[in-house]
Amino acid sequence: METPKERWIGRDAGPVVRPYAVTRGRTRPIGPAMDIVTILVATGRTPADRVWLSREQRRLLELCRQPSTPADLASETDLPLQVVQILLADLHQYGLIEEKRQSEQPDRPDPRILMRVLDELRRL
Repeated sequence: METPKERWIGRDAGPVVRPYAVTRGRTRPIGPAMDIVTILVATGRTPADRVWLSREQRRLLELCRQPSTPADLASETDLPLQVVQILLADLHQYGLIEEKRQSEQPDRPDPRILMRVLDELRRL
């Protein structure tokens, strides 16, 4: 018979932690949810003394040193997307991450130029 301690640990998976435990019981982010393709980047600020970050939030903050999307972060951390969105909303509220605006993304073409090219291709 298994001991109670073994019941909560999978041999390959490690300790089992339910998603609601990671988000402290929340099922929705505080404020508007971030789109899964929103590009996020760390601001470089340090958390205030009264702000306690979970291990998962610290990992997400570390990953946001490079521009990342919530979808990429969920994949990288093996956390459900909804959990990642809730944790990212907390980090955004604390001022530790911010959305990278379209004008700050030099590698993406201007949508107006793409529409003009599309219009010209249709004329052919």
